Amino acid sequence: MTVDKVQQIRNVDGVAAAFPGISLAAKPGDVGVVNFGVPDMIVSHDPASTRYQTLKTELSAGRDLNVSTGGEVVLGYSLAREFSKKIGDTIALPVKPKDAKPDFVQRDFKVVGLLAKTQTAPDNMAMVSLADAQYLLGAGLPEAIRGKIDPTTLASGIEVYGNPGVNLDQLADKINSAVPGVKAIKPTVIVNAFKSGGAVFTAITTGAALLALIIGGLAVINTMLMAVTERVREIGLKKAVGAHTRDIMLEVVTESTAIGLVGGLVGFGLGALVVTIADATTPPSQSSLFLITPTLVILAIGFSVVLGALAGIIPAFHAARLDPVTALRAA
Repeated sequence: MTVDKVQQIRNVDGVAAAFPGISLAAKPGDVGVVNFGVPDMIVSHDPASTRYQTLKTELSAGRDLNVSTGGEVVLGYSLAREFSKKIGDTIALPVKPKDAKPDFVQRDFKVVGLLAKTQTAPDNMAMVSLADAQYLLGAGLPEAIRGKIDPTTLASGIEVYGNPGVNLDQLADKINSAVPGVKAIKPTVIVNAFKSGGAVFTAITTGAALLALIIGGLAVINTMLMAVTERVREIGLKKAVGAHTRDIMLEVVTESTAIGLVGGLVGFGLGALVVTIADATTPPSQSSLFLITPTLVILAIGFSVVLGALAGIIPAFHAARLDPVTALRAA
C-alpha cells in the first residue's frame, strides 16, 4: 500500500497514532529451519511508536535509531548472537544467500543498539529506519519493475493505535469504511489466532502435568501406606504412651511433605540439567528453547511440596485410626 494512507487513517476519529511499516526477510532464500516458527526479519522502526507499543522491548546496549540518520540498525538478541555483533560493528543486510543473483543488493548498517533477550519475535529482528527499509524493498523488486516504482511511497503495513477507552474492533471497522484500499485487522482476530495456534501445545502440556500429578501423588501415597504398615508397632507404642491422634497425623504428613520436597528438588535439578544442555546446543541463530526463572523454580518445588503434603493425608488418617492394643499385638 502507499504511505499516503497513513494520514487518512490518522484522521479517523479514535485513532491515537499510525505508523507505516515494512517487513523484509533478513535471509532471503533461506529454507532452513526458522527460529521455532519466527523467521529472521528486517523491520522498519520509528522510535516515536515505542510509547504506544504493548510489547515493550529494552536495549541491553547502545541506543535507539535516529530517524534522521540512515544506515543504522538495532539488532535483536538472536541476530546479534548469530553474527557476533556488538555496538559499533557493521552488518550487511539482507544476508546474501549462496545462490544470489548478480544484481542482489545489500546495504551496510552500523549497529547502534542491541535488544535485550525477549524469547519472542524481537529477538529475530533487525530494526532499521523506514527510509532504509524502503530502499531495501525497492532494491529487491523484480528488475522489470524496479525503476518504475518509487519505493519511498510504499509500506507493507500500517500499525494503528487507538485512544484510551476506544473499542479497537469497532475502530478497525471504522477505518475499513472510512479509508478505501486498506484492510484493518481486528485485535480479537489476532488474539484468537494466537490462542488457536497454542491450543494443541497447551493441551499436551496440561495432559503431561495431570499425568505427573496422578503418578506422583499415587507414588507418595503408596510409599507412606507401606511405611505405616511397617511401623504399626511403633505407632501403637506411641499412642499407648500418650501420643495424640494429631501427633501421629502430623508426623506422617511431615514425612510425606519431606518426600515431596526431596522429589521436587531432585526432579527440578535433573530437569534444569537437561534444559541447560538443550539451550547450550541451540544454534546461535535461534533463541533458547527453555527459560528457567525464579518464579518457575518456586512454583515447581512448591507444587511438589504441596503434592507430598496432600498425598500424606490418607496414610495419616490410616495411622491415626490404629488401635494401640491391636497395633502392639500385630507385632
